[in-house]
Amino acid sequence: MSGNSRLSAELMEIDTEVAKIDELVTTLKLKRRKLLEKKQQIEKTLELRSTAAAENAECFEGETFAWSAKARRALTDIFRIANFRPLQLSAINAVLSGEDTLLVMSTGGGKSLCYQLPAVISQGVALVVSPLISLIEDQLMNLRKWGVDAGALNQATTKEEDTRIQKALIDPKSTLRLLYVTPEKLAKSKRFMAKLEKCHELKLLRLIAIDEVHCCSQWGHDFRTDYKFLNVLKRQFRGVPLLGLTATATASVLDDVKTILGISGALVFRAGFNRENLFYEVRAKPSSAEQHLDDITGLILERFRDQSGIIYCFSRKESEEVATALRKRNIRAAHYHAQMESGERTKVHQRWTEGKYHIIVATVAFGKRRIGTSLIKLLQLQNWIIAELQTW
Repeated sequence: MSGNSRLSAELMEIDTEVAKIDELVTTLKLKRRKLLEKKQQIEKTLELRSTAAAENAECFEGETFAWSAKARRALTDIFRIANFRPLQLSAINAVLSGEDTLLVMSTGGGKSLCYQLPAVISQGVALVVSPLISLIEDQLMNLRKWGVDAGALNQATTKEEDTRIQKALIDPKSTLRLLYVTPEKLAKSKRFMAKLEKCHELKLLRLIAIDEVHCCSQWGHDFRTDYKFLNVLKRQFRGVPLLGLTATATASVLDDVKTILGISGALVFRAGFNRENLFYEVRAKPSSAEQHLDDITGLILERFRDQSGIIYCFSRKESEEVATALRKRNIRAAHYHAQMESGERTKVHQRWTEGKYHIIVATVAFGKRRIGTSLIKLLQLQNWIIAELQTW
């Protein structure tokens, strides 16, 4: 074959390939347009459903669902609560209906019940993502006291407990109902994610709850990088309802959270922020450190005698110094901060829960918890002492 003939044949082959590519591009463009149209229709439908459901939250407030009788029995028999608080029942029914849900409810409003109750009346496991070990430990203590099988995977988990949980995740006969993990655990453990995928394949993963969900958004006041990893959850565990919980979030933060988590059609329930059981008091802080501690001591012994409490400090050093000073004044106090060994933190937390410590002096590594009949919190600022009293 001559040189010209060879080049002509090569040119024809190129033209044929280009024609095939043009045809494929046309087909792909048509498919893209149809997918975008379908996406817009679904987004519009989700928005309408979400808006309608949120505006008519009362449709989820009733006790006429298939699980309502079981939920009521669990409320009284397991959690020992007489009645639901506002929006708890709505959130519970929405989750059990398979709806992605965002719940904005003030601290102490009862957010944890909204995933704990669905978990205990369902067969399978609820995955709870929570940022603070102290909050996880507190909930585990209560759940175990109520006879609910719950566990956690973090740096403090023993090898035996880790093995038990790993097996429970893929055992249809397991009694494990709630599993608590930190966002860092999900982001950094491929082994655990693989086990969750197997759990999902067996239809044993029933609910994913994300506490402090505002941490997903960079617009939130407490953004955490590992929360961004949670955007894989909806893609990897399709069909599993997602419940996001926060005490406070603006409309823009909630919109950002929906986008990040891939739950644009999530129902949004907002509870009122007026809490009749909360009282605040602001006092001038004495210039003398000794007088300052005397004032705190007097407040504890006179107004809150025999009641558990937390004193928040801005630094680890200050928490240790204040705890030491209170012990010298015959107050059963212990410090708590992130630099302590995990086992020591757990021990302090447990002894406080059991009443062996009266006061915990902590940094923000320790969360506010409901203990006994009341709780006092003292936040020490440069010139002020703010006291908060919660009665239950």
